[in-house]
Amino acid sequence: MERLFLLCSGLLVTTVTSQHNVCSRPELHNNIETAGFQRFFSPGVELALSCKQGYTPVLGPRKIVCTINGQWTSTKLKCIPKQCPYPDLITNGELSYEETHYQSLINYTCHEGYIMTGSSSAVCQANGTWSSPAPECIPVSCGLAPVPLYGMVIYNKVVRGSTTDYGLTAQYICNPPYALFGNPVAECTAAGTWTEAPECQVVTCPPPENIERGYMSNNENREFFFKETVKYDCESPYVLEGSLEAVCLETGKWSEKPSCKAPCSVNIQKGRILYKGKKVWIEDFQPNRVYHQEVVSVYCMNKAMNCGYAVSTQCIDGILKIPACFEEPGGVEYTLKPNSLPSEIDQC
Repeated sequence: MERLFLLCSGLLVTTVTSQHNVCSRPELHNNIETAGFQRFFSPGVELALSCKQGYTPVLGPRKIVCTINGQWTSTKLKCIPKQCPYPDLITNGELSYEETHYQSLINYTCHEGYIMTGSSSAVCQANGTWSSPAPECIPVSCGLAPVPLYGMVIYNKVVRGSTTDYGLTAQYICNPPYALFGNPVAECTAAGTWTEAPECQVVTCPPPENIERGYMSNNENREFFFKETVKYDCESPYVLEGSLEAVCLETGKWSEKPSCKAPCSVNIQKGRILYKGKKVWIEDFQPNRVYHQEVVSVYCMNKAMNCGYAVSTQCIDGILKIPACFEEPGGVEYTLKPNSLPSEIDQC
């Protein structure tokens, strides 16, 4: 009866549990888990351990046992996050991230002038892959650049179809007699529009003026259109300095005209000069003329070394300065002793 009473009343369980401690459901950390919902376990029960989704097991063992004193055996099992592959760089854009393991985040941005196609972010998933592929950054598109009346457009790259990409530039040219007013270069902007196009307007210059001691190729008394030209030349023996022609500019004014420069005379009475590589007595130098920017040399004496040397001087618009070292010889010396002159003795 006593045994039956104990069985019916459940005191037998109390007697048994007083002899053996049970283990409570283990508290698992570091992303470790176990199956089922059982709360208490008898000594000797083994419990399999696993890692939560997105984590990989390392070390071990991967099970624990309920001991007779109601404690679970220890384990060195660790669950580390799964790794996703390192993301590739994107063209015309940037990406930012700190880690590449489970639940890490990548953010994508495109450079100015580019539009993103695809997701702007991705998350490392439990299976070790990113939630979405890397996006593309495609250029913003503009239409064709506006063409001004009486003008044309030249692109810096080949354009096919009716669209142009961000950053493309267009050079504007006006057909004469029209001149360009405004920025000669337009650009396809990040907003998908072109910067302001210039205008082509008629430009004229007043009748050109002649130059002193010269003449023009065109004496018409009329207005000249943009980019029309007039050529100039000089009367002999003057030399033209500057451009041979003047151009009607977009400002309505002529470009700088040339000028006619005068020749020079070698102002010595006695002596020998060096001109175009030849030594010439001054009385034989006929005509006594050195053209603008030409060079002639006179001879000076180095008295200490008793030798002669040539000193150059240049004709500048009718002025030719004789070097200060030149000493014109006396009449007797020049006539009777020409071999003693600086030009004739040994040269320094």
